[in-house]
Amino acid sequence: MSDDRREHGDGAGGAPGGVDPGGKERASGVLGFLGAALKEVVLVVAMAMVLSFVVKTWLIQAFYIPSGSMENTLLVGDRVVVSKLTPGPFDLERGDVIVFQDPGGWLDTVQLPERTGLAGSVHDLLVFVGLLPSESEDHLIKRVIGLPGDHVSCCDSEGRLVVNGQAVEETYVHDGDDPSDLEFDITVPEGHVWVMGDHRSDSEDSRYHDPDGTGAGGSVPIEDVTGRAVGIVWPFERLSWLTDHPEVFADVPDPGSGQ
Repeated sequence: MSDDRREHGDGAGGAPGGVDPGGKERASGVLGFLGAALKEVVLVVAMAMVLSFVVKTWLIQAFYIPSGSMENTLLVGDRVVVSKLTPGPFDLERGDVIVFQDPGGWLDTVQLPERTGLAGSVHDLLVFVGLLPSESEDHLIKRVIGLPGDHVSCCDSEGRLVVNGQAVEETYVHDGDDPSDLEFDITVPEGHVWVMGDHRSDSEDSRYHDPDGTGAGGSVPIEDVTGRAVGIVWPFERLSWLTDHPEVFADVPDPGSGQ
């Protein structure tokens, strides 16, 4: 009788047939924990993407620098952060580095690397929500030289740029470049800005898109300005703020007062 009890009695867990009810409970608990954790991760990621999209749309956006037209202020491959509060709550100033949409005909068609499949879809989504920098295929980045109503010309007898009758010493121009190899004498229309790249010999800016020489064609509509570039965020060794060089334009008078 005792032998039969040993043979047919309790299993390893003390339950008939060797089944451990505690094991089922533990497995259920683990699955519940993993499910809750997964839901939390999904929620956090979704909130982060929504927040990033809101920030990109109304506050700041990252852009990739594809050309050397702003050297040595900006180098090819730099990532810059652009504040969308300018123009808006904050006004544009002479010397600001701005990102703007192509006003029309400034850019050649840019052939970007083709991204397909899941990786391409994920990349496009991350750019859309602002977690990756825009590759700027339809945007340009230049420095504001003239504000609405400004009279801008180049060059004076000493080879300097002149704004509203005041010659300026442009400390940000690429070493070895003249302020401009192309002579011009324009007045910036209302609602527009006159822009030039810091690498003057390698920048097709306002100077090259003004066929009638008045400023009407080459000036950029302020409504096309995405924002003001405020800093370099990558590569890490180039981490820095971007200045509008107020000392360069400090003595420039208001439009009409110094022409």
